[in-house]
Amino acid sequence: MTQSARAWLDELTSLYTPTSTQFDSARGHRAAIEARLDLYLGVHEMFEIGSLKHGTGVWRHSDADFLVSMKGARPESPWTMLNKVKETLQARFPSTTVVVRRPAVVCRFADADVEVVPAYPGVTGYWIADPTDGWMKTYPKDHNRYVTDINNKHGGAVKKLARQVKVWKYLRNVPVSSCYVEMRTAKHMDGENGYSPLWDLYLSLKKMHEAELAAMNDPTGLGSRFGACSSESTRLDAMSKLATAVTRSRRAKDYDQDGDNERSIEQLKLLFNQ
Repeated sequence: MTQSARAWLDELTSLYTPTSTQFDSARGHRAAIEARLDLYLGVHEMFEIGSLKHGTGVWRHSDADFLVSMKGARPESPWTMLNKVKETLQARFPSTTVVVRRPAVVCRFADADVEVVPAYPGVTGYWIADPTDGWMKTYPKDHNRYVTDINNKHGGAVKKLARQVKVWKYLRNVPVSSCYVEMRTAKHMDGENGYSPLWDLYLSLKKMHEAELAAMNDPTGLGSRFGACSSESTRLDAMSKLATAVTRSRRAKDYDQDGDNERSIEQLKLLFNQ
C-alpha cells in the first residue's frame, strides 16, 4: 500500500526533531559561560531562549541559545557590549572559535555551538543588538508564551508546523531568520480554527511570500518588528526560493486532496530537497 503524503511528512518531521539529549553538550557549557561573564562583566540572569527552548529546533541545525542579562549601563553602541563579551569568552576558551554574529556571540566548541545573546534589562523586556543597526527591544519569555498558547490551542500542531518550515529553510539554504519563520507560522495558525498538515504548510509559505518577507509587527504587541533577512540581496534570494516552495507545497496539497499520494510525496521531496 502506498504511503500517504501526511505519513511521509510526519516521518520527515520526526527525523529532524531533536531528542532530549542531543543538546546536552551545548547546554553543558552554560555554567562556565555564565561564571566567566559574571566575574568580569556582571550578570543579572542567564536563561535559554530560541527554537530549542520553544520546542521548534531542528536536528543538526539548531544551536543552544542563551540570553544573558548584563549589569551596568547600556553603552551607546551594541558593538561595545558584543566585543567585550567576545573578548571575555575568548580569553576563557582560548582553543574555541568565538565570533560575533549580531545579536549574538557564538562559541564554536568542539562538541557544540552555543549562541550567547548579551542584553540589558528594560522596565519591561530586554535591549539587545539589532541585527541591522543600533538596539532593539525583545521579549523572549512573552514570545515563547505566545507560541505555546497557540500551539496548545491546536494540540501541538503549531510547533510541528514551525519545525517543518524551518526544515525547508535549512535543507534549501534559505537565508531567512528562524525567529521570523516561527512567528509568521504562529501568527498564521492563530487565525485558524483547525489544522490540516499539507494545507497549513502551503498557507504558511504562501502568506510569507505574499508579505514579500517584509518585517512583521510583534504579534504580542510588545517588542520591535521581526526582520526576515539581513540584507536586500538575501531577501531576493529567499523570495526566489520561497516562490518555488509555494508552488511545490500547493501541488503536494492538491495531489493529496485528489488521493494521489505518489505525486504528492514527489512534490514534498522536491520541497524539502530529499
